[in-house]
Amino acid sequence: MFVDRAVIHVRSGKGGNGCAHLLQLKGNPKGGPDGGDGGKGGDVVVVGDPHLDTLVEFAYKPHWFATDGENGQKKKCHGCDGADIEIRLPLGAQIIDPESGDIVAEILEPGQRVVIAAGGRGGLGNDHFKSAVHQTPLERTLGEPSVEKTYDIELKLIADVGFVGLPNAGKSTLLKASTRANPKVADYPFTTLGPQLGILDLGDERRLVLADLPGLIEGAAEGAGLGHDFLRHVERTRCILHVVDALPVDGSDPVESYRTIRRELAEFSDELARKPELVVLNKIDLLPAEDRAELLADVLERFAKRGVKPMMMSGATGEGVREVMLSVWRMAESARARG
Repeated sequence: MFVDRAVIHVRSGKGGNGCAHLLQLKGNPKGGPDGGDGGKGGDVVVVGDPHLDTLVEFAYKPHWFATDGENGQKKKCHGCDGADIEIRLPLGAQIIDPESGDIVAEILEPGQRVVIAAGGRGGLGNDHFKSAVHQTPLERTLGEPSVEKTYDIELKLIADVGFVGLPNAGKSTLLKASTRANPKVADYPFTTLGPQLGILDLGDERRLVLADLPGLIEGAAEGAGLGHDFLRHVERTRCILHVVDALPVDGSDPVESYRTIRRELAEFSDELARKPELVVLNKIDLLPAEDRAELLADVLERFAKRGVKPMMMSGATGEGVREVMLSVWRMAESARARG
């Protein structure tokens, strides 16, 4: 089950109290203060884990508490520090303060560690307060309190290329044809209910992470359909592969379908609308090879007026898929070089 939003409640450890104790030993009546310091409370730490791709664990375990530091003891014994607690998150996760809306941390690298709730410092024992004029102090300090917070977590998948398009444009079929991913493929809308990832391997160490995102519809940027929940995942990608059905069964216009998605991307984010894009006309296997040029001439001409030159392919038969993926590779590499 793909879960990309969660709420967690965290609490760091309280610092241990300092000890107030006077050494009393036979033969040493003026032993003086020997109270030790309290231990530090444990931290709550988030850690990037490249093997995770969902936040489903937090639906069953929303509470994460570190342990308290131990109190100081006599004979200047320092209390043990509390144990940290680690929360492992998939790459692309954002930890957000729900009160301010600020992003507290963003996990982008494997092994990245961020403290989101620091443990309290331990208190000082009375040994720290002795002086030449105050030789038997009973002062001590208490440990600092724990930090208790509630955070929202949002996951934005990290992929090189994001597939966008209307429902049933053939994005899942393309992902299946170009990678070893096995997304659900069917002839009804919204077959894909959550993002699907696949690794494109073109040989010679040319690899890309591809993300098939649920089909968008008109109004997705305002929350219609499934698109609003997943548009943010496209923000992480370096570039976009825009899949357009060349011969929609409902008789709709491919160029208008393209314009619908472009409008939704622009309304959701200006940055998203500026990402490099490759447009492909899919399902050309449904057109007779000898008549394709004539049947698609008007569509290609209207795309050209918009400055778009679509490639043609069939995810179902594999025709043109490798050529499309090679172009996607070059586009992604150019985007990576630009930073």
